[in-house]
Amino acid sequence: MNDLPKKTLEIARAIQNEVPRTGIPTEIGSTPKSEQVLASSVVKGTRGYIEQVVNQINGCYEDAWFDACAVMVRRLIETLIIEAYESYGLSGKIKNPNGDFFFLKDLIECVLSESTWNLSRNTKSSLRSLKNIGDLSAHNRRYIAHRSDIDRIIPDIRVVVQEFLYLSRLK
Repeated sequence: MNDLPKKTLEIARAIQNEVPRTGIPTEIGSTPKSEQVLASSVVKGTRGYIEQVVNQINGCYEDAWFDACAVMVRRLIETLIIEAYESYGLSGKIKNPNGDFFFLKDLIECVLSESTWNLSRNTKSSLRSLKNIGDLSAHNRRYIAHRSDIDRIIPDIRVVVQEFLYLSRLK
């Protein structure tokens, strides 16, 4: 009989320890069920953080978090531009006097005028539109991205990502 309160307390503690874990995502995120924005094969074997960003892009799209998807696309483009400059040993060209990388607007202006490589016409025309939707989703408090906004830029994402992966010598 005296054991009952002790056992009840042990059971209550065990339940309390388990309940908070239910519904909490894994520490590093999960793999989306589909790859509707960008196939993981495009970035597979590059860098883990690039692969994870693509997972998040696809996961956001899958769960209809279109503003988050657009912001992650913006992040991916920024990362890949920096990777390209670093692979050529030119990162100093895209840093301010404090050694910080430029914001995406200035990164795009630099990459469009870079003479070390010749960007395709498609990449040149796509960079600003990819930045624009990411900016709207991140900075415009009245803008809410819709699936059609992401669907419209999916071909541009593939072209730009693939080109910068090659420029970065990651593929």
